Amino acid sequence: MGSHRLTSDQTSSTRHDVPAVAMVRTPDGSEGTGHRGLSRVIGRLGVLGALVAVTLVIPVTQGAVGNPLADAATAASTPGVRLPSTVAALTAGLPSQLPPASLKSTTDVDTAEAIQTVSRSAERTALPGCAGGRPPAGVNGELPESSLCTLFDGHTQMRSDAAVAFAELNQAFVAQFGADLCLASGYRTLAQQRAVKAQKGGLAAAPGKSNHGWGLAVDLCSSETSGAHWAWLNENGPLYGMDNPAWARPGGSGPHEKWHWEYTKGVMEDGEYWDH
Repeated sequence: MGSHRLTSDQTSSTRHDVPAVAMVRTPDGSEGTGHRGLSRVIGRLGVLGALVAVTLVIPVTQGAVGNPLADAATAASTPGVRLPSTVAALTAGLPSQLPPASLKSTTDVDTAEAIQTVSRSAERTALPGCAGGRPPAGVNGELPESSLCTLFDGHTQMRSDAAVAFAELNQAFVAQFGADLCLASGYRTLAQQRAVKAQKGGLAAAPGKSNHGWGLAVDLCSSETSGAHWAWLNENGPLYGMDNPAWARPGGSGPHEKWHWEYTKGVMEDGEYWDH
């Protein structure tokens, strides 16, 4: 078979059927095919689109932040200048998260006060809930509830200042022996003192004359009046303002009551005090 030669018209027609690939010069001066150039242009348009969205969300205020759209457009048309990344463009104009100086100083003061408040509230008193201090004078056996505090056993009461002093003594006792002092009696109303007087006779003070009626005395259980406990109490009780008065000790004016302990300062100021 003979060879078939294309005519010039056929050759021309064939060349027109092949899509032309244009050469595009990029901003950095290099040349690439049309497809690659088109991809770069589309990519840059995507960045510009993102920057437009940023300018709608993050306002430019008082000239503190430049116009990212204008800056990007200038960079895109300037050979040799690289566009910022999308992340950089999105975060460049974000406002500072720090509070104004005036607000910051106020916050610091508030924080310091809060720390002090927490620290104060964390402090434990010898008798939580008891204000302590010397209450107004009252009537023996008829003290108002506001003048009294309940001790650590949950039911025995003393006048507030005496209660705190005795609770401090108890804390030291617990540290030494690992248990609270055992209590038999504290504040007594007039009716209660009458009942005790009727039962014990001369071992009990007359109603209206007992330091129990002033809330200044407490009776211990017999288990605390001998051995190591008794020795420790006699040595340490006065350090906390509590004492077994001289009249109640062996050799005193009697009656002899080793279990009877009083808040010395309160008795000397407001109670029934016998200096012998």
